[in-house]
Amino acid sequence: MSHWINMHERVEDYLTARRRLGYKLQIEGQELHRFARFAEQHGHSGALTIELAVAWANTATSSDLYRARHLETVRVLAKYCALFEPETEIPPSRLLGPAHRRMSPHIYTMQEIAKLLDAAVELKPQDGLRPATMRCLLGLLYATGMRISEALHLKCGDVDFEQGIIIVKETKFRKCRYVPLHPTTVQALDDYARFRDRQMPTTSAAAPFFLSDNGKPFNYRQGLHAFQSLRRQIDWESPGRRPPRVHDLRHTFACHRLLAWYEEGVDVNKAILLLSVYLGHSKATDTYWYLTGIPSLMDLAAKRFESSASKGQEVSHE
Repeated sequence: MSHWINMHERVEDYLTARRRLGYKLQIEGQELHRFARFAEQHGHSGALTIELAVAWANTATSSDLYRARHLETVRVLAKYCALFEPETEIPPSRLLGPAHRRMSPHIYTMQEIAKLLDAAVELKPQDGLRPATMRCLLGLLYATGMRISEALHLKCGDVDFEQGIIIVKETKFRKCRYVPLHPTTVQALDDYARFRDRQMPTTSAAAPFFLSDNGKPFNYRQGLHAFQSLRRQIDWESPGRRPPRVHDLRHTFACHRLLAWYEEGVDVNKAILLLSVYLGHSKATDTYWYLTGIPSLMDLAAKRFESSASKGQEVSHE
């Protein structure tokens, strides 16, 4: 017999155990609490069942992928509950199809990056912080490949202008890392900080680096709304075509960095490990997820292969 009275207690125990291991589980936690409320509203008592999990997963009407993700979230909870409650039913993997699918990212061209940053200057209010904040934020994401959550959580003390580095704290895996910056990026951040301080004077190193016009931290919702406005302004929202995302800037950084290394003759197989650390990944395979075969990258890779193949033929003829 388990000591749990309802699904809320099962969810809380699971989240507490995982968070003690360093996982934040913000979105997953919200989803599981919704699942617990669903179970309560439908009068469910006792151990978690496949029928209950599928019924809740099917409340996600947006797409098959989201229904599968909902079920996958509950499946992990069920595996935990089964350790203490053997009668728990664990939904089979992929019962509602694959829960993860790599959507082809949009790899921005340099012209598109310039257009995006120029458009940010036109955001309203023209005399406020919003245009400058959005322009600096987007520029930083492209220049460093940082996650938007990491950028938005930066404090003034996390940006070292003298050393030219950013200290990223409490990352996705609760680690800290140093992100070296190009001098032009340092200058852009310094320009923004000076403008921000003229608008909203602060001397605290613990103050948010990116601010909104009300003096509060610039948050993800504000950034997403502003980015969507920029897409419409630039006319990047075509019917039947997925528009570029903010997260695509991280994909773009990874591809452009790899392209630069190929052009410089760097051993990419070794350098990819450096890129993985720079992006804050726990393993190199996570970094490969961000790499996309854009024409310029594939052209360089093909030329390298042809060069290596021809050298091999020359050696075999000797």
